Formats: sequence, C-alpha cells, structure tokens
Amino acid sequence: MGRWVLMAVRGRELRFFELRGSIEGISEKMLSQTLRTLVRDGLVWRRVEHSTPPRVSYGLTPLGQGTSGPLAELFEVIRGHAYDIQATQAAFDAS
Repeated sequence: MGRWVLMAVRGRELRFFELRGSIEGISEKMLSQTLRTLVRDGLVWRRVEHSTPPRVSYGLTPLGQGTSGPLAELFEVIRGHAYDIQATQAAFDAS
C-alpha cells in the first residue's frame, strides 16, 4: 500500500480523506497504518492544524521525493506492459 500512498502525494499535499478517495479500495485502517509507517520511515511528513475538527495533511519529504521518481518510472513500465502481464497471468491461471 505504501507505494500507492507515495504516488498519491507525489507533487502535492493531501488531507487524509483526499488520500482515501484517491486510492481505490483502501480502508481507513489500512491507510492509517500505512501513513504511520511512511512517516516513521521518513518518506512522508504529517502536519496537524489545530482546528475543529483537526486538519491533518500529508506530503513527501525530500527522501520520499527521491524515491517517488523511480517508483513512477516503474509504474509506467508496468502500465506499458499491462497487456503482456495480463496475458501471462491468464496463461498461468489456465495451467
């Protein structure tokens, strides 16, 4: 899940609900756990604005920015070979 969060906040900061909406199928619990891990690892920063209700935003640290570029390139390679990957999966499943 971490890779999806890194891609979602690449180049912009997002609030928790915006992140949840941008990652299809992720539960609030899984997103919370993933964000906690990424903040702990130093890849994502977390900012709390003391308001009612509190506003919590997330974004990439410099370390996270350094990892998101290669990750984006990998996603593009996978996307470019999606047909081949699906065909290979279908052949594997059929055997």
